[in-house]
Amino acid sequence: MILWISMAFAGGVFVALSRQINGRLSLSNSPLIASFWNHIVGFVVLTLLGLAIGGLLPEGVADAPWYAFIGGPIGVVFIASGSWLIPRIGAVNTALLVISGQMVSGVVLDLFSNQPPKIWASALGVLLILAGMALTQRRSK
Repeated sequence: MILWISMAFAGGVFVALSRQINGRLSLSNSPLIASFWNHIVGFVVLTLLGLAIGGLLPEGVADAPWYAFIGGPIGVVFIASGSWLIPRIGAVNTALLVISGQMVSGVVLDLFSNQPPKIWASALGVLLILAGMALTQRRSK
């Protein structure tokens, strides 16, 4: 379990670091250009990794429904918005709002799953995240 927790934590660190780097890049040009180069470099790295490891085009990929591929465009919006937001509202506020959005959408999605969440616990989690953002706002002024 420690390995999975460490990997999830490292993923969070990498997301924050990536957003900060793209935010700085967007200041020298634009969020669109920063997002473009983020995705081009990522595409090249993933392609090389996929060619080295294999299985880049799995069986049945052509039979997947159209909505199986909308994660890419959603990721583009996420990357570009982070590149635009971080220089304007800061890394902490951007991260807290992203986490809040993830919590709210996670609760909504879980409501339609086989194991609905405990609404009070989920609502409390979202409120604590928003309270953390409010506290960072007061400290930074």
